[in-house]
Amino acid sequence: MTPTAARRRARWAPYLFLAPGLLPVLLFGVWPFLNTVILSFTDARILRGGHFVGFANYRRALTDPDFWLATGNSVLYLLVVVPCLVLLPLALAVLVRAEIPGIGFFRSAFYTPVIASAVVVGLMWQWVLRSDGLLNTVLRGLRIVSEPVPFLTDSGLLLVSAMIVTVWKGLGYYMVFYLAALGNVSVSLYEAAALDGAGAVRRFFSVTVPQVKPMMLLVGTLSAISALRVFTEIYILGGEGGGPGGGARTLPFLIRQVGLGFAGETGYASAVSLLLFLLTLVFSLLGRRLSKGDER
Repeated sequence: MTPTAARRRARWAPYLFLAPGLLPVLLFGVWPFLNTVILSFTDARILRGGHFVGFANYRRALTDPDFWLATGNSVLYLLVVVPCLVLLPLALAVLVRAEIPGIGFFRSAFYTPVIASAVVVGLMWQWVLRSDGLLNTVLRGLRIVSEPVPFLTDSGLLLVSAMIVTVWKGLGYYMVFYLAALGNVSVSLYEAAALDGAGAVRRFFSVTVPQVKPMMLLVGTLSAISALRVFTEIYILGGEGGGPGGGARTLPFLIRQVGLGFAGETGYASAVSLLLFLLTLVFSLLGRRLSKGDER
C-alpha cells in the first residue's frame, strides 16, 4: 500500500466506525426534520403531494384560533408543571436521603410511576378522576360535593388533571437527578451551618439549594421541553377531541388532529410542528443561558 493510499484510508477510518451509529441518526432524525421543513412550505396532504405555497401555512397558523388556543394551553402547562417538577422532586430527594429503616421501600415506591407506561398511568388516573371514579365517590361519600366534579368533562379541570398526572409521573424521575446532585454536596457544609446555629430549614435554603442550583436549572430545562411535548395525558384523559370542544388541546395534540386521517393536512401540520420546535428551542436556549450565568 502506497503512503498516499494509507493516509486516505486513515482519513476515512473514523467515519467507518461512526457509521453504524450515525446512519440511524441521519435516517430517523435529520432527514425527517429536513422533510418536515420542506413540507411546511407546501400544501401537501396525506394522499397527495403538495405544491410550494411559501409562508401560507405559517400565516394561517398565526391567524388560526385553534393554534393560539393550543399554544396558550402548552405555555400554561409549562408554567404550572415546570415549577412543580423543579421544587417537589428536590424536597422528595431530601426526605428519602434520610437514613431510617425502610427508606429503600419509599425510594422504590416514588420511582415506580417512572417505569410505568404513560398509557397505563393515564388509564389509572382516568379511573380515579371520572364522574363515577374513586375520587368523586370519596368526595360524595364524605358529603364534600353533591354532584360529581367534572375533572374530565370540563376543559379547564381536564388540563389541571393532566398536569397532576404529569407531575405525579415525573416526581420519581427528577428525584433521582437530585439524589445524584445531593450526593456531591460536602457534609462539612452542613456541619458548618449547624455550628452557626442554622436549623433544618435554614440549612436547606443556605446550603442545599445553592449547591444543587445547576441541577435545578437542568431539571427546569428538561421538564419545560417535556411539558411542551405533552400529548398522552390529554389524549387518554380527554379522548381524541382533546376535551369538550377541544378546549384542552396542546400543540402536539393539534398537530396530530390536523395531520392525520384521509384529509390530513401534512403541510399545515409540518408548519405547526416547526413553530413548536422554535418555541421549544427558545426555552432550551433560555435554560442554557441561565446555566451559563450561574456558572459565572
